[in-house]
Amino acid sequence: MAFVEIQSAALTVVLLAAAMAPALVPCYAMLQRFERSPKPDGSLSLLVVGDWGRNGLFNQSEVATQMGRIGEHLDIDFVISTGDNFYEDGLTGVDDKQFEESFTNVYTAKSLQKQWYSVLGNHDYRGNALAQLSPVLRSIDSRWLCLRSFVLNAEIVDFFFVDTTPFQKSYWANSTEHNYDWRGVAPRGAYISTLLKDLAAALQESTAPWKIVIGHHTMRSVSEHGDTPELIALLLPVLKSNGVDLYVNGHDHCLEHISSKDSPIQYLTSGGGSKAWRGVFTPNSDKLRFFYDGQGFMALQLTRSAADLSFYDVFGRVLHKWSAAKSLYPATS
Repeated sequence: MAFVEIQSAALTVVLLAAAMAPALVPCYAMLQRFERSPKPDGSLSLLVVGDWGRNGLFNQSEVATQMGRIGEHLDIDFVISTGDNFYEDGLTGVDDKQFEESFTNVYTAKSLQKQWYSVLGNHDYRGNALAQLSPVLRSIDSRWLCLRSFVLNAEIVDFFFVDTTPFQKSYWANSTEHNYDWRGVAPRGAYISTLLKDLAAALQESTAPWKIVIGHHTMRSVSEHGDTPELIALLLPVLKSNGVDLYVNGHDHCLEHISSKDSPIQYLTSGGGSKAWRGVFTPNSDKLRFFYDGQGFMALQLTRSAADLSFYDVFGRVLHKWSAAKSLYPATS
């Protein structure tokens, strides 16, 4: 255990140094990239949902119904899943019927027949993680696209999807309660170091007006899981030093909006896709703009110069709205 702590501390020092000196990071990125274009009017609309896969139960189907309604109203271009896609222990394999019972047969609205971009959550790692990454699932339902970490370039915005589960040291401890599928990930230190190096390079190369990072685990949260120390120590400095606008996550089964007090970053939790209502509220030092301990989802509308987000509950009611503007031209002295 002492060796693990020393190794982790050394990794923190190296990564913090890299984050604070962007010019020293090589100008290449190994993250797989996907491209898509905004609508002809230059706008982009999407929904974000997390922590959902429960065979339609725990109000998953009700949330899906409202997603379909709002998705049609906003004419969404795609959907983002923030992880914990299948409960309780991910998928057993590519032939696991839960994929269809919790995904294909639940999100049936016409407006949701768009590409879904997904990351893995900790519950997904408890099963066969490689199954969710397999192209076999895309042959079953072409909407499905799930990778560990990748970049979606959409001209006016770049989305950076980050595999946050390996950051959590507690998941790596020997335990008889849960087993995690670390194939393709272990050893932890090397995996995280490479991921953060590639992420920093991709962020630096981005010329999009908006930069949005998607992960499963909370960065800042007032709900049950609270802040994630490993992400604050290792991932957050990379985001701050590279002009990230939003960090969007699931993990806590609620809806949240927290503003950073020492950077422009907005922390957004959309983890209310099914089972929720945990009854936990623990304030932190950043500015809490909105918290709803219940089910729902988030919508995001973007243009080159504006971002508008809304949180909806299980009845499709708007709970919270927030907007931001971005100058198209650099300030003149």
